[in-house]
Amino acid sequence: MANSRFEYVRSFERENYLLPDTWIVIRVDGRGFHRFSDRYNFEKPNDLRALTLMNESAKVVMRDITDVILAYGDSDEYSFVLRKQCQLFERRESKLISTFVSTFTAAYNQLWSVHMGPDAPLDVGHMPTFDSRAVVYPSDKILRDYLSWRQADCHINNLYNTTFWALVLKGNQTRTAAALRLKDTFSKDKNEILFSEFGINYNNEPEIFKKGTILLRVTKDVTLKNPQDLSERQLQREEKKLKKAEIQELHIDLIGDDFWNERPWILNN
Repeated sequence: MANSRFEYVRSFERENYLLPDTWIVIRVDGRGFHRFSDRYNFEKPNDLRALTLMNESAKVVMRDITDVILAYGDSDEYSFVLRKQCQLFERRESKLISTFVSTFTAAYNQLWSVHMGPDAPLDVGHMPTFDSRAVVYPSDKILRDYLSWRQADCHINNLYNTTFWALVLKGNQTRTAAALRLKDTFSKDKNEILFSEFGINYNNEPEIFKKGTILLRVTKDVTLKNPQDLSERQLQREEKKLKKAEIQELHIDLIGDDFWNERPWILNN
C-alpha cells in the first residue's frame, strides 16, 4: 500500500485474535427468518426443502474451508467447529465470521431455486440474510456440551412446533389459542396432545426434525497433522484431499457417549 498522509487512519483498526489451542465454533443464524419463512410459505412445522437447502449450503462452506471438522445444523442456524490447531486468518475473529457468513449466504442464495423450486423466486426486497458469531471453547467437554445444548434445543423447539402447528392446522385453533394451550406444558403433555388428539406418535417423526443434522468430513488417507509440521507442498496436497473428501450427513444422537466413542478422531483433531 502506497504511503500517504491519510494512512494514519489505519491506527484505528483493531483485531481480536481468538485464543490459541481452543475449539473455535462459528455459528451462522438466519436474520428475521420467522417473517422470511412466512413470506415464502415454508411448510409448517418443518419444511424439508428448506432444511435440505441449509444442509447443502453448509456443505459448500465445509468444502471451501477445510479446517471445519464437524458442523451441526437445525432450523435456520448452523454451527461450524474448527479444529484446535486452526490458523486460518491467524485466528482473527472478524475475518473468520465475515468469511463464514458471506460464504454461507452466497451458497444459500445460489442454491435457493434448486431446492425451493422455480415457482418461488427470491424478491430483492425480501432476501435471506444471516449473521454470525465466533466463540472459543477451551476443553473437549465444553465443546461437547455446546453441541449437546444445540441438539437438545432442536428437540425442545421441534416438539413445541409440531404440537403448536397440529393445534393450528388440524385442530383449527388460532395461533394465540394454540400458544395459550401450550403455555407451561411439559414434554409429556405435548406428546399426549399429539397422540390423543391427532394420532401423532412423536417418536415416529423424521429424525432430521428431532435431532437436526450433523455433517462430518470423511478424511481417508489424510495426514491430519499440525499444519506447522508440514511443508508447503504437503499442505497443498492435504488441502486438495480435504476439499475432495466426502461429507457425511447424519441425523443421530450426539449427546450420548456412543457418537464420540465411535469417532474418536473428532476430538483428537
